[in-house]
Amino acid sequence: MNQPVCLMTGVGDGTGASLARRFSDGGYRVAMLARKRERLERLENELAGAKAYRCDIGDLDTLLATVDQVRVDLGKPTTLVHNAVAATFESFLEADPEALERNFRVNTTSLLYLARALVPDMLRAGKGAIMVTGNTAAHRGLPRTAVFAPTKAAQRILAQSLARELGPKGIHVAYITIDAVIDTPWTREPFHPDKPQDFFSLPDEIADEVYHVAHQARSVWSFDVELRPFREKW
Repeated sequence: MNQPVCLMTGVGDGTGASLARRFSDGGYRVAMLARKRERLERLENELAGAKAYRCDIGDLDTLLATVDQVRVDLGKPTTLVHNAVAATFESFLEADPEALERNFRVNTTSLLYLARALVPDMLRAGKGAIMVTGNTAAHRGLPRTAVFAPTKAAQRILAQSLARELGPKGIHVAYITIDAVIDTPWTREPFHPDKPQDFFSLPDEIADEVYHVAHQARSVWSFDVELRPFREKW
């Protein structure tokens, strides 16, 4: 129980699993939140000190109850990694407008709820880190992202507001934009089967960078961090 605790949302089979492994390797007890229990159980069995919590973070009451249970089971988190994402890729004429509200709850409103729940303990501890993973949609809208990109842009601005308020109080908030296609089975084979390896960003390497930013020295804290393969055009 003397190990630091990291609460992590969006622990799937790709970047989320790599993030959980990296923070576990770094000595953290990791509270892993995701909607699907079976993939969480595999990681729970694999990672020492990690614990799985089935939680749809778009259900905000359930999210807060889960945070309370994490405190009981593992202790008070001093690090939050908000990796969960809800996305819709359809024309604004075709998409269900309710998808915008759902995406906001998962991507943005849940971050506000998590910060309100966790930051008081971080302030009392005199330290903390909030790492938010984002993507290109946080910086510009593209066709078929009208009910998604606004939620990621709002997420980034919320994180910036938190960073400016909490940084002077010893809590590091950073927004990590992954401007890339991430190498996962559901992105490579269906959409980019002929692309070379260096076309993709690798989940383990993304996790290394998120871990690094979460542990930067106080004299060199970053907020906006952009990750992309060297071949990516931007």
